[in-house]
Amino acid sequence: MRLLLDFVPILLFFIAYKWHGIYAGTAVLMAATCVQMAIVWWLDRKLSTMHKATLVLILLFGALTLVLQDERFIKWKPTVLYAAMALALAIALWVYHKNFLKIMLGSQIALPEAIWGHLSVAWIGYCLFMAALNGYVAAYFSTDAWMDFKLWGYVFPVVFIIGQGLYIARHMSESPEVPSPGASE
Repeated sequence: MRLLLDFVPILLFFIAYKWHGIYAGTAVLMAATCVQMAIVWWLDRKLSTMHKATLVLILLFGALTLVLQDERFIKWKPTVLYAAMALALAIALWVYHKNFLKIMLGSQIALPEAIWGHLSVAWIGYCLFMAALNGYVAAYFSTDAWMDFKLWGYVFPVVFIIGQGLYIARHMSESPEVPSPGASE
């Protein structure tokens, strides 16, 4: 359900765009993202850094799009988000020697240190690829083509995450068996 919650604002954005254009779609995206974040807050009593960054960027770029009546701002928001994610992961890994992926997921997944490094580098590469791809489509294609890319472009993260899952599965440490209650020692 949580994963579906992340797709609702973009789906509503697409529907509003098809019915009423980019500016209505942008307003719907902004409102839907605020509702989404309120639901996430209500469920978890917190917002992740990614949720906060997404909310701020959608509200900022959405407001610029609406106030200036310039669709380029909302079209470039994904590029900025992906580039910022790549930059944050890279600085954390190579400047501060911290692996954000391990910090966020290490309590849930046991992996060798080298594998955490490979995953982090893969995420940096993926984010740079997506930033460049969105930037290219936003700059050289029509808004209709960009919207189709936004909708069908979700194939990229799905394929990437499945690939990450397959890679992780090969390297996961086996957890020790927990004895059943009442078992003799």
